[in-house]
Amino acid sequence: MSRLKQFKLPDLGEGLTEGEILQWMVKLGDEVKLNQPIVEVETAKAAVEVPSPYAGVVHEIHHAAGETVDVGSPIITFDTEPGAGPLDPVATASAVSEHPEIGDMVPRPPAEGFVEPGLHAAATSDESGPLGALIGEVGPSGRTATLVGYGPKSVTAKRRARTDSGHATPAKPPVPAVAPPPPATAARVSAAAVGQSAAASAGALTVLAKPPVRKLAKDLGIDLTTVVGTGPNGSITRSDVEGVASQPAASSEPVPSAPLRSVPDYDPATREQRIPIKGVRKMTAAAMVGSAFTAPHVTEFITLDMTPTMELRTKLQGLPEFAGVKVTPLLLVAKALLLAVRRNPEINATWDEAAQEIVVKSYVNLGIAAATPRGLIVPNIKDAEQLTLPELAAALQQLTATARDGRTQPADMARGTITITNVGTFGVDNGTPIINPGESAILCFGAVRPTPWVVDGQIVVRQVTQLALSFDHRNVDGQLGSQFLSDIARVLSDPATALAWS
Repeated sequence: MSRLKQFKLPDLGEGLTEGEILQWMVKLGDEVKLNQPIVEVETAKAAVEVPSPYAGVVHEIHHAAGETVDVGSPIITFDTEPGAGPLDPVATASAVSEHPEIGDMVPRPPAEGFVEPGLHAAATSDESGPLGALIGEVGPSGRTATLVGYGPKSVTAKRRARTDSGHATPAKPPVPAVAPPPPATAARVSAAAVGQSAAASAGALTVLAKPPVRKLAKDLGIDLTTVVGTGPNGSITRSDVEGVASQPAASSEPVPSAPLRSVPDYDPATREQRIPIKGVRKMTAAAMVGSAFTAPHVTEFITLDMTPTMELRTKLQGLPEFAGVKVTPLLLVAKALLLAVRRNPEINATWDEAAQEIVVKSYVNLGIAAATPRGLIVPNIKDAEQLTLPELAAALQQLTATARDGRTQPADMARGTITITNVGTFGVDNGTPIINPGESAILCFGAVRPTPWVVDGQIVVRQVTQLALSFDHRNVDGQLGSQFLSDIARVLSDPATALAWS
């Protein structure tokens, strides 16, 4: 068996068909250990570090940073026996055709102890489509590059033969072991390097830095191309960025540099900037359009006095049970929603068009809409109804921190049942949210403001907020939606109600 082993891009989520290579953590000639992170890939749901299924030396990198790669396409080749001497050209050729069968989409790592990225969410019978169903537009290759479970269409992806470059070609017989070797691997890597050099000359130099570090640099107004990285393989760390930020401004003449990423790069001819629609932004757009034009939305509003809840928040912060976690208004809104779901279980449901059934869930996977540098994502807290208030507070804090750092995994966003979007953090009073696909309702929580309010016939200043509930009118009628929203408001207006309902 050949010592050269190709690693193909695995399916990092629920039927995802492609991913964009954000950065390589290894380079040609590097020695790699089993399960060592080698590449960061952005899918339609999240950025994921992919571990190596082999131990050896990097022999070839097939795709440069910034390229979008189909699942099942080779991305890197390893020499698993670097100490065995020079490579045999015949062995090199046979390594490329070692698995020539058509339709083998996910590699089978032979190394014992290899840990898969582990991002596949369990499929259940209440999903909106069968595992493997594809939706959206069909690309030139005949595949539908989108997600499973968001109103699937009857679209079939055609199987394609693979070549050593991973691109689709007409099916051909397997290459014999004595076939002449492919073009020199160095040529392909050189071509990728040329592409990177061209991008650098155009002011789009790729630097090694994780998403949280990139966001920190953007917030501090620091050009990452001017920072010297001290991390692994020259990657830029948080301390590198903070070190540059703490340095006093140079008194010498300014040196021209590449523009900051936060400044739009407009085309001088059109005075416009074109941003490719891909990754999380592409998934969000497809999901929201599908939801808006599939589920008939109805939105209801309520304005309430949250003063008792805000006073309760102050008391809870001093309790030892909440040491180390934040007690936020969102936490208490989430608890009120969970209590209201218990009284109105039909709100926690899915409309299954294919089966012509309404699927009511006994569990609550509570989604929290989060704005991240990559776009809007909705991670959820699994079985939130089973958590105590301190446990729910810790789960919310962890969810927020993970989303902010860009480390939310696809499994954390799968199988949500109902969602809260907190627009109050942006100073917004209210909104009409779009239901997260596969769910039946979403609650919008607005800003809490000191507002004149009538109490016992007197006008006093109270802490007032607005709630908006959008629901799917196919399975949630006006009475159910109104009662659910009213129950949430009752708990927030009088937290003692929670004791009666617990």
